[in-house]
Amino acid sequence: MKNFYKTIFFIAICFMFSTNTEAQITYDYDKDVDFSVYKTYSFGGWQDDSDKIINDIDKKRILSSFKSELLKRDLDYQLAEADLVITLFFVVDHKTSTTAYTDYMGAGMGYGYGYGGGRYGGYYRPAWGWGGGYSTTSYSENDYKEGTFVIDIYDAKTKKLIWQGVSQKTINENASKRARTIPKGVAKIMKKYPVAINKKKK
Repeated sequence: MKNFYKTIFFIAICFMFSTNTEAQITYDYDKDVDFSVYKTYSFGGWQDDSDKIINDIDKKRILSSFKSELLKRDLDYQLAEADLVITLFFVVDHKTSTTAYTDYMGAGMGYGYGYGGGRYGGYYRPAWGWGGGYSTTSYSENDYKEGTFVIDIYDAKTKKLIWQGVSQKTINENASKRARTIPKGVAKIMKKYPVAINKKKK
């Protein structure tokens, strides 16, 4: 069972940073906060120990990527007593999608009345399709995994959450390009942070 969960979360890392599928990024923040006053941050750890199922190489890539993005925004790492505390988290959900496919059969293409037998209850109905024919719609279900990566940023003094970035993406097990795509994935999340990049540090 332990190996099973390790495999699931390893796949999550693969999907999150190694595929061409566009990640959906959402974010929220406290609009009453002046983010420009923060100059240092510390790492508060991985929520629910989700780092235990991430290999050391990928964990180093993720942390280095965040450090780089934060530095571009004039935020320096500090071991303790920093202005901000940052935590990371992974979760994987199992989902099912349904796809419908309609097959038109008949003598010619055009608008007319087709007989909807079987699942349609046996009645005539107007439809675009093959004139004098009928259509059959089939459905297929596809099980897939959706991974979610979360970064939470807290004000160290007040202990309040002031910014959260979330990346959601369908899992793809191709992990051959993580060294290049991990930094890109992290940059896409941090693009939503309400402090512009210092071009001198880019």
